[in-house]
Amino acid sequence: MPNVAITGAGSGLGRELALYYAKNDYTVFLLGRTDTKLHIVQNEILENGGNAEVVLCDVREYASVSIAFQQIGQLDVLINNAGIGIFGPVEDYTIDEIEDTLNTNVKGAILTVQSALPLIRASNGRILTIISTAGLRGKVNESIYCASKFAVKGFTESLQKEWEDASFTITSVYMGGMNTPFWENSTHVNDPSRLKGPKEVAAQIYQEDDGRKEILIDK
Repeated sequence: MPNVAITGAGSGLGRELALYYAKNDYTVFLLGRTDTKLHIVQNEILENGGNAEVVLCDVREYASVSIAFQQIGQLDVLINNAGIGIFGPVEDYTIDEIEDTLNTNVKGAILTVQSALPLIRASNGRILTIISTAGLRGKVNESIYCASKFAVKGFTESLQKEWEDASFTITSVYMGGMNTPFWENSTHVNDPSRLKGPKEVAAQIYQEDDGRKEILIDK
């Protein structure tokens, strides 16, 4: 049975990815900061006959990420999904908001790949980086979020070149906005219900998770 580790697995797209991979006979390692949310997802997987383990992990902290992946003995797929967004005019962003966004979205992606790499290399496995279309084009009132996602796009594409002859792969995943809790504390999207659901997005990601360089899921 193959293993998949998913960051930000307690809600939204991370939760749906966990459910989908578990349904397809993966053992799922649920990584995140909120123990309660992760255990709810784990229980749902177990009730449906799947296998899942909770691994507390703050992707912003090197020690937390390193310890998390030491708990995973074998890994076939890493899905770098953890991310946050702040929205509004650039002059309104606080230093704390800027640092939290960059630490989670950029530093978190880098630290996670570094810690997972020995396991992925050993299994000839796959890494998927959830970037969103905010990494492809600028958007109004999303300057810091887009900046973070453009950085992760550059990081991922550089690794694709760095690992061009390797037996393991890294895939960029781009999708438009989704109807998830991501927007709960934001007025940036007035009606998230009009957006594509995370279950549909998770299904397409799973179906196209074959080592290709890019998965594009626009709204």
